[in-house]
Amino acid sequence: MKHTYAICAYQNSPYLEECIRSLKGQTVRSDVLLATSTPNEEIQKLCTAYDIPLFINEGESGITQDWNFAYSCARTAYVTLAHQDDLYDHRYTEELLQHLEQAGRPILYFTDYGELRKGKKIVSNRLLKVKRTMLTPLKFSSLQNSIFVRRRILSFGCPICCPSVTFVKANCPETIFRHGFRSDEDWEAWEKLSRRKGAFVYNPSVLMYHRIHTDSETTKIIQDQARTREDYTMFRKFWPDPIAKLLTRLYSSSQKSNETDL
Repeated sequence: MKHTYAICAYQNSPYLEECIRSLKGQTVRSDVLLATSTPNEEIQKLCTAYDIPLFINEGESGITQDWNFAYSCARTAYVTLAHQDDLYDHRYTEELLQHLEQAGRPILYFTDYGELRKGKKIVSNRLLKVKRTMLTPLKFSSLQNSIFVRRRILSFGCPICCPSVTFVKANCPETIFRHGFRSDEDWEAWEKLSRRKGAFVYNPSVLMYHRIHTDSETTKIIQDQARTREDYTMFRKFWPDPIAKLLTRLYSSSQKSNETDL
């Protein structure tokens, strides 16, 4: 087996079983494991029902710690950190294997994505259109190895959806996410990985759906302004202070896209 879905589960999610079914229903089979720092009866019951090995993080917990722990549990060459609320198209594994086998030195692979809002799949809205525009250069395989191109893309924001990403372990560090980030931990990881030699392999097909709901961690972070502070930190990695402050103000308006009523 070349690929593993490492499900990152936290407390009780009403959407976890739906996520599991989408992973078990792939056209090409992958290993599936579940990692959590909050083991409970519901998680254990689902792991038993779907024959999924359960890994418990008994060390320091938190969003980055839990994601790094889940990543470390996988033993295959390719690892996707599946978020418990999200869904994967049945062709996700099939297409990732095709794309990665054609790439020279892939660092990561990721796809376009849609959103799940109030149970409905949304494949186009203002935010999704902006992200797709930002990622246009990476549609060309000749540009996927360009450090300059991907750093220019990331300098204007984070268009890469974290749960759509598959990591190629041989070309990634042992620890992907930096402790201390709560909202932009994925953007920070892409910035770090963008400095490496190799390819960011982009598949512009919509092959996963990210759920937007009021109980999500993203919504909570936005409400306490943590995201705005982290956005500024990230922009400073690319720009001088005045430009970073301006981009942070502009970027903050995109936080409204996480409202479930949009």
